[in-house]
Amino acid sequence: MTASANASTTTPPLISLTWTDQETGRQGHLVIDRLVRGVSSGGLRMRSGCTLEEVTGLARGMTMKEALHYDPQGRYIPLGGAKGGIDCDPRDPAAYGVLVRYLRAVRPYIEHFWTTGEDLGLTQDLVDRAAAEAGLVSSIQAVYPLLDDEEAARRRLADAFAIDVDGIGLDELVGGCGVAESVLTALDRAGVAHRDTRVAVQGLGTMGGATARFLARAGLRVVAVADIKGTIANPAGLDVEALLAARDGHGTVDRAALRAEDRELPADAWLTADAEVLVPAAVSYAVDAANQAGITARWIVEAANMPVVPEAETLLAARGITVLPDVVVNSGTNAWWWWTLFGDIGADADEAFAYTRRSMRALVDQMLARAEAGNSTPRAAAHALAADRLPVVTERFGQFREQSAYAN
Repeated sequence: MTASANASTTTPPLISLTWTDQETGRQGHLVIDRLVRGVSSGGLRMRSGCTLEEVTGLARGMTMKEALHYDPQGRYIPLGGAKGGIDCDPRDPAAYGVLVRYLRAVRPYIEHFWTTGEDLGLTQDLVDRAAAEAGLVSSIQAVYPLLDDEEAARRRLADAFAIDVDGIGLDELVGGCGVAESVLTALDRAGVAHRDTRVAVQGLGTMGGATARFLARAGLRVVAVADIKGTIANPAGLDVEALLAARDGHGTVDRAALRAEDRELPADAWLTADAEVLVPAAVSYAVDAANQAGITARWIVEAANMPVVPEAETLLAARGITVLPDVVVNSGTNAWWWWTLFGDIGADADEAFAYTRRSMRALVDQMLARAEAGNSTPRAAAHALAADRLPVVTERFGQFREQSAYAN
């Protein structure tokens, strides 16, 4: 890793805070890693055990995701990176109240500095409802002063969110489209045919479900998926569309939808599935130094944030297993919001998928080419690409916007 890349991952965040809910004692965290034109971007997650350290790492990842999608010719100008996290089980009956109180507590940041949306444990509908109850105009209102035509931009994004593609919202699909394109790009560079390449997916929520759909439609064979109840497997291939139709709001599949030949296995069985590609798309820290030993896949594609711990990645690399990192692989969702809002694309599914595929393929190609040239891991190459672009973005646009803009 270059000195500049290392510096980009070790500089302390701009803002780091912890909030304690006075009613339940649960804690929430907000980390703003850096600002560009006075604004940052990053989702809000809710899970039991969420820590400030975790949120800090995720905020740094958002800084890199934003920089990696910088296109000097595009209308979308990268924002800074940020992240929010609440230490609470989203299934807890008290969870919604905690969410609303958290948003009220950090309301000044959302109004001026932090744009946020759904992440692990939360849906965008739930975030929007809680944000309105907390007195916010929108969870992304901090970016509105940067728009040339706010009314048209907000209408365009709302129209995009209203689009349904075969029973799933466009906003839920674009991230999985980007993950799938990352997989396909890696296969193409390695000369591996798409058809019947085997895939195992951990998590069938928004990201995992969409990824499974796009990969199955590309001809790959999804042989295992895991949810909170365990792993569903079939070496001949699962009926992905039937499983998607049988999910609840948390991505848990109704086992009544399984076919006779589908098998129910333990929760961690997806890790050791006979598959060329593993897609951890559920939780952070899913692959550790111990359980990585059972993995036989050739690629691990990080659809979730931080699913492979650093020690495990080192051990996997030594065994010739390639990890495609989250900062690239799952960056399509965040980018799609801004491509749409800033006007690089319209409220159209075909346009969104084509733009996402083109952008993700170019980015993954750049990352893998740099990794090969420098004999490094894809993650190190991605960090180096971000380190190259961050100073350019900062110099061109600055950390803070003009004072007059804050009055809007």
